[in-house]
Amino acid sequence: MTAIRLLLVDDDPLVRAGLAFMMGGAGDIEIVGEAADGGEVEELVERTRPDVVLMDIRMPAVDGITATERLRAREDAPQVVVLTTFHADEQVLRALRAGAAGFVLKDTPPAEIVDAVRRVAAGDPVLSPTVTRQLMAHAAGSTAGARGAHARVRLAALGEREREVAVAVGRGLSNADIATELFMSVATVKAHVSRALAKLGLNNRVQIALLAYDAGLLDEGADGAAGEDRRRGGGQARLPPSG
Repeated sequence: MTAIRLLLVDDDPLVRAGLAFMMGGAGDIEIVGEAADGGEVEELVERTRPDVVLMDIRMPAVDGITATERLRAREDAPQVVVLTTFHADEQVLRALRAGAAGFVLKDTPPAEIVDAVRRVAAGDPVLSPTVTRQLMAHAAGSTAGARGAHARVRLAALGEREREVAVAVGRGLSNADIATELFMSVATVKAHVSRALAKLGLNNRVQIALLAYDAGLLDEGADGAAGEDRRRGGGQARLPPSG
């Protein structure tokens, strides 16, 4: 099995040392580099070609949000998992909008951080529908109306079936579940997701989910999604893998 190539980015050397020690025990993860600031990330990515970047949000010069935006603009962009102290934080939401595939709290048990890296490398964004709603509620405020209007304009570019698939992605359904619910093949679901990403200028399913939340398309299904979250095990539920 090819090891997952991981780049660690945090301005605190003790945090980096702890992450390196933690990841060193996982035989399928190889740490290919470390950075103390977001400004170092692009050059390191070019040189080390990581599959996943574990990125601190708050850094003194170039923060993790800016670094994530720069990385995700690359054609060969690695996946990004952001590290944060508070889960209901507007900066987390900004990082997800920038293209991060999920986030983990710095006090998350080591095994779960390792699991998050593995899942993101496999194309399974680490983000639960419940946590997404918490983030959206935290960020709601004076700009919510404008953001919702903008999201609805963007989603108008989608065809009817692409829009239905986008809403299902936001509800946390897997491709197989979407196919069953919408009476289409899994291959067709994948095609709709790919076209939606291209039309919207997005790069992962997390961003589709956030756009659907912004547009208010998930309000009616919120209780159902929460129930689905509970059935899947609650706290660390994930959005489904892109494959």
